[in-house]
Amino acid sequence: MAPPRPQSAHSHIQRRGAVRPADKFDARRDELAESALKTLGDLGYARTTLREIANNSTFSHGVVHYYFHDKLDLVIHSVRYYKARCVTRYDSVLANSMTAEGLVEAFAAKLAETIREEAPMHRLWYDLRTQSMFEEQLREAVCVIDKTLEEMIWRVVRRYAELAERAPALESSMAYGIFDGLFQQALLAFVSGRTEVLDGLAGRVRAVMPLMLER
Repeated sequence: MAPPRPQSAHSHIQRRGAVRPADKFDARRDELAESALKTLGDLGYARTTLREIANNSTFSHGVVHYYFHDKLDLVIHSVRYYKARCVTRYDSVLANSMTAEGLVEAFAAKLAETIREEAPMHRLWYDLRTQSMFEEQLREAVCVIDKTLEEMIWRVVRRYAELAERAPALESSMAYGIFDGLFQQALLAFVSGRTEVLDGLAGRVRAVMPLMLER
């Protein structure tokens, strides 16, 4: 058997720069997730099928089925993909706010903005969180995502406490529960056509934020 031909430096560079099959597979799953989110946001978890997702995308039903075992697999990946981007949403608020009052105003504005611009995605999240109480396979992913959202809100509260030079009065889970409740109420009103609720959301945030701190 002849020895293998030595490879040139150029071929080594090409090999190092090549995209691994696993990376291509993950990239396509992300691409499908991006496409699926619109259908899921419009129809909700129960009414969405893999065929419906394929019909509303550039991908065939067979392609969707190749990359995902079933609807649950696709839904979990899609929501994780979306929420991974969401958790950095308030980073600019933390970085640019120099006073406690300024942070409250920027935080309230960002909450209203995300409802205004991404209501279907948030509606899907609350839909899935409810579904996870009945579908055990969905529960673990929902709990992990919910924890990352809690940590996101807690970073805002901690920064607010630093700027106000006071200690937080609540645990992170309590702070998250309060803001999540306010957000869900505002979202429900918004998707019901009461868009003026977003103006009132800022006032609620102003009222609640001082309660996060020790007196």
